[in-house]
Amino acid sequence: MDRLQATVFVVDDDVSVREGLDSLFRSVGYAVSAFASVREFALLRRPDMPSCLVLDVRMPGPSGIDFQAELAGLNDPIPIIFLTGHGDVPMAVRAIKAGAVEFLLKPFREQDLLDAVRVAIEKDEVRRRDEAALAELKARFVTLTAREKEVLAFVAQGRLNKQIAADLGLSEVTVKVHRGQVMRKMGAATLAELIRLADLISGKGQAVR
Repeated sequence: MDRLQATVFVVDDDVSVREGLDSLFRSVGYAVSAFASVREFALLRRPDMPSCLVLDVRMPGPSGIDFQAELAGLNDPIPIIFLTGHGDVPMAVRAIKAGAVEFLLKPFREQDLLDAVRVAIEKDEVRRRDEAALAELKARFVTLTAREKEVLAFVAQGRLNKQIAADLGLSEVTVKVHRGQVMRKMGAATLAELIRLADLISGKGQAVR
């Protein structure tokens, strides 16, 4: 990971905390943007690069927990690390179950926070790679003809060439030609890989790593 290409966003109403975190993250090479409230952060047009959010739990206005739920409702996947000055186990459990990377109690060890940020940035990088791979796969799918898409759908169901030929009223040789074209266009080297790619497009498969 190139830390110069990753940004840590900090939201905390305590200016001394914001300044301290800004200094800490910059000292290890991250870009940092700090805000006094979730509303200030929400107005930001974030750069398209790996990032994470270090978020205070209790602040004037919406709490960090409330903002986590708001981001989830907007399908905003930015990884979140919570900081709090109050030990609240139920709140921590709620935050972690909702997808938070970490829930740290102030005062925290700087290394614990840096480790959490590293994990969060890596998580965001993986998500971005997966989304890019899926977008490329969908772009390949668009290049298939209507007949090739039909053949792919049958292949994904585990149908044999002769069965597909009977279903579509084609010769088995013609089905083999279509399947070969589908594999070439989709970038699949084997039948098993083609089936996996078809599942990815349909949302049934696991993201490409």
